[in-house]
Amino acid sequence: MSDPAEQSADEAAELELAAAQAIEACGGDMFATIKALIVANSLLEQELADVYAKASKGFLRGRRVPKRKDSNEA
Repeated sequence: MSDPAEQSADEAAELELAAAQAIEACGGDMFATIKALIVANSLLEQELADVYAKASKGFLRGRRVPKRKDSNEA
């Protein structure tokens, strides 16, 4: 295992690099970078909410719930 102090330094370096890349992608405009990151975060939160919603419909206490027949299929 690596030293926790060394690991956090690696994580900090990765974070610095990611921040620099985001700023560069927005042409050096910090305001545009923040807006882009907020939008990206919102999209990820929505995707996560969708995944949770789909998972909760498919399972009930660990058992699969049979699919309902659509009334339009008859």
